[in-house]
Amino acid sequence: MSVGSGAGEPRGQSPGRSVAGNVAFGAGLLLVLATMTLGAFAGVALTIGLADDSFLSPAVPDDGRNAVGIGGIGMGGLLGLMLPLLLLAAVRGTEEKPRLGPGEALLKALAIVAFSVYLVVVSLLAAQLGWILPKGPTTLVSFFVVGFSWMPLALVPWERFGLGGVGGLLPSSGGVSRGTSLDKDGGSDKSD
Repeated sequence: MSVGSGAGEPRGQSPGRSVAGNVAFGAGLLLVLATMTLGAFAGVALTIGLADDSFLSPAVPDDGRNAVGIGGIGMGGLLGLMLPLLLLAAVRGTEEKPRLGPGEALLKALAIVAFSVYLVVVSLLAAQLGWILPKGPTTLVSFFVVGFSWMPLALVPWERFGLGGVGGLLPSSGGVSRGTSLDKDGGSDKSD
């Protein structure tokens, strides 16, 4: 005998989103993509402007100018992506994920801004290769330097500083944090 809706039973709606929920999700996704793209453009304009017409211009060689722009893409794109998600997490919550308090939201926003500034500093360091390499290789190396600059920061135990949930703004599987393994009863795995 099969389990399911019979001929006389009405079809139940799947436990997914409603049409209004899908429209709201699509609008939110478009908004976040738009803010991320506009943020990347603004970041490039800001960092190239710093490289051309500021106190940093003597420190950035002509062949390293693109490297600074790559840092601007990372900075603006990250701010444009994460700040709307942070704002959404501060005003909307569920039973599984309660809203962020003002203090926690401010702390996470400052962490995101600090990481964005870190990306620009790394790109300024990569731009120094422009003194010895031509523009093409300097740009190529800076993509990898800026793109992988987050790896040392991934090793820092951010949970100890109260910043463990910055990545938690995005949907997760709700697993156990790294380094711990719990059984069904909440105790650690031990064999007798």
